[in-house]
Amino acid sequence: MARLLVVEDEARLRAYLTRTLSTDGHLVDGAGTGPEAVRRLREDAYDLIVLDLMLPGFDGFEVMRQAFELRPEQRILVLSAVVDVATRVRCLRTGAVDFLGKPFATAELIERVRSRLRTAPVGAPQRWLRVGNVALDLERQALGIDGQQIPLSHREFMLLGHLMRQAGQVCSRHELLAGVWGYSDDLASNVVDVTVRRIRGKAPRPIIETVRNVGYAFSAC
Repeated sequence: MARLLVVEDEARLRAYLTRTLSTDGHLVDGAGTGPEAVRRLREDAYDLIVLDLMLPGFDGFEVMRQAFELRPEQRILVLSAVVDVATRVRCLRTGAVDFLGKPFATAELIERVRSRLRTAPVGAPQRWLRVGNVALDLERQALGIDGQQIPLSHREFMLLGHLMRQAGQVCSRHELLAGVWGYSDDLASNVVDVTVRRIRGKAPRPIIETVRNVGYAFSAC
């Protein structure tokens, strides 16, 4: 049984989503404004947030920003009537694991929620992920290398963690897009390359190898 937070300003839709997801076996809380959502996030931990973007108080992007400050590993499914490409890509870059446009099919929403919950981390979190002489601080979202602690953005942290867990293997752009952004449409595939470039710009030595026509691999020793 998972704990979910539905953030939706339209009361009838919020009630419907709460009822639907509760019927599917989850414990569901609701919030109708940005500030109310953040207040709930400060009081309780949620396995998944179902988040609208257009909210009173402040918008869904600000909710995401504060949610990731509280819990860097927070998983967020955006449910919005604003479905243009720029908005969808911005949501993914900000840290959402999925995006579903309105109007939506209830069956699809349920399956997407189930899918995101299946891929959520379980058990007590470890503090460090180490490969060779490189360490990733899972609490502070920082790269430890050559005696330096280098802060990472949320997506940089997620992408580097994915590569380190697959050390010795080549990860395709499609795999990284799906595994890190939770999105399989090539629409946003350039975010992988952009994020890799940012990590390379921060690291004092090469740690990500480009495998031509395939993808990327973690390559530090």
